[in-house]
Amino acid sequence: MTKNRNRYKWEARSLEGFIQQLAVAYIARGYFFYVSGYVPQRISAAEHDQRMLAKFDVAKSKWSRYRRRKQRGSDGRPLANVQYLRHGDFWVLLATAGHHRFFTEHRKFDVVQRQMTRQYRDVRETPITYGGYSLSWHGRASVRISPHAYQELKAHFLHIAAKESRNSLEREFSRAPFEPYAGVTRQMLAILRAVNRVRRTAGLPLVPRASVRVKRQVVKPFDEGRFGDADGKGATLPLAA
Repeated sequence: MTKNRNRYKWEARSLEGFIQQLAVAYIARGYFFYVSGYVPQRISAAEHDQRMLAKFDVAKSKWSRYRRRKQRGSDGRPLANVQYLRHGDFWVLLATAGHHRFFTEHRKFDVVQRQMTRQYRDVRETPITYGGYSLSWHGRASVRISPHAYQELKAHFLHIAAKESRNSLEREFSRAPFEPYAGVTRQMLAILRAVNRVRRTAGLPLVPRASVRVKRQVVKPFDEGRFGDADGKGATLPLAA
């Protein structure tokens, strides 16, 4: 086993890598429960990372996580696993269903309802929104443009729909700042249809469907690569057995 495989990585070097890791490696594998936030200004991101990793015993090997999934608590429920991921100063702590300190730490007593309430969220109910993306679960991991970002993007394209040439609009669609996950592609096609309705009314050439990107670029979440990381290693921590 190589050195890189023996080390836990949590710092995504790009937004694209962060979204990919969150959707494909975590949500798609049952990490539905989460808390998220921004690193407080009073401490460094590195210090915050170490506190979270230690407090929730995150840095475990793949084999250790597998063994936990096979174990059961006294009530028959499995032991949960957790993952931690950060991009810039935004972080997410995720957990699978089961027993873990994650769940006990993120509960509080509601004096009005006189009962314990959860402070963590379920991605199947409340999407994770960051960087203009919205990540959720609908039978499978779903990545879409967040509602606010989608409305802004659509307004931009409608504003220039009848002002720009077809070639210019083709370039605009091809440069859209969102990776073409299935949900994103459907949204971009909806914007394209709206643009072409405007252009059809104005008697202008329509923008071809091929202008919308459909092939997503797979990136290495923890290696900055083309994004300019000097060593390409990312933040790491020795794994627990």
